[in-house]
Amino acid sequence: MLRKAFVMTVYPQYYEEYEKRHAELWSAMQEAIKAHGAHSYSIFLHPATGQLFAYLEINDEQLWDALASTEICRQWWAYMAPLMETYANNQPVSIDLKQVFHLSR
Repeated sequence: MLRKAFVMTVYPQYYEEYEKRHAELWSAMQEAIKAHGAHSYSIFLHPATGQLFAYLEINDEQLWDALASTEICRQWWAYMAPLMETYANNQPVSIDLKQVFHLSR
């Protein structure tokens, strides 16, 4: 299993809407995330900065990366684009984080 973490940014006036939309995550998007190998996926908000910290556990990096090319993912990005920093194609601007420590049981 691989652990991934990255940061994104949501605009302050949309914190509640961002959370609401994720609470109502489309079933097709949930299925796509799982089909692309995610076992666990969490997003945390730092309210003072608008920074989102995302953490997920996956099976395969290539399988996970393929999610970005699916129609449902592109639709989700377009739906979320007004709420956060994105590239021209609506993909969220995200910065991968380097793991520097891990403790497990």
